Amino acid sequence: MRPLILSALLLAPLGLAAGTVHAFVPAGQDVTYEHDEETFEGYLASAEGEARGTVLIIHDWDGLDDYERQRADMLAAEGYDAFAIDLFGQGNRPETTEDRQAATRALYSDRERMRALTLAGLAEAREQGAADATVVMGYCFGGAVTLELARSGEAENIAGYTSFHGSLGTPEDQEWPEDTPPLLIAHGGADSSVTMEDVATLAEELEAVALTYEIQVYSGAPHGFTVFGDDRYQERADERSWAAFLTLLEEVL
Repeated sequence: MRPLILSALLLAPLGLAAGTVHAFVPAGQDVTYEHDEETFEGYLASAEGEARGTVLIIHDWDGLDDYERQRADMLAAEGYDAFAIDLFGQGNRPETTEDRQAATRALYSDRERMRALTLAGLAEAREQGAADATVVMGYCFGGAVTLELARSGEAENIAGYTSFHGSLGTPEDQEWPEDTPPLLIAHGGADSSVTMEDVATLAEELEAVALTYEIQVYSGAPHGFTVFGDDRYQERADERSWAAFLTLLEEVL
């Protein structure tokens, strides 16, 4: 592994599990990287010893923050290298609804850039020494980006994809490749942003090309049900979706 660009943060016992809320002290390291003359800042949490594989984490509409860092540390504790990528650029962590909508709208309207930035993050993870075999996962907006990458088929050595309460729509000019790796979709039954009709449409698309997929719907869970400390957080749905995700990792990595 090459030296990290930023100094390592103080190591601390993780003491985290899905469904718990603690004062969070990152155990991994922030990493700056360049793409097309732009600077981005990701986060790397490395497994102790030989990693079982890599998980690429794609952030929600507020950009990479301690939520994704916490999830990365949880994965490192499970024996995986985890790299949370940055799609907005170093220092760009929108705080208002309007700014978050603008940041995501810019990428939704330029999906070529969306994919390029995701691939740049994947390349940086591997440059930092993360294992090649990778599962890509994302939250909300990041879930939509995850499925965008899956449909493109542009990433190499990908073993699976997971979307947590993400947008599920397929653009009219896209389709699902027949060799898409296994997919896990974790969806809240009470999600008013992404409807059950959207879930059904996605299932029909995946069935049409005979892909391997699993869609789990959690009763009463709203959009964003995995976000620790948020009013929308639902412990049961978070714990069960996290367990399903760890099962996928065990199966494909």
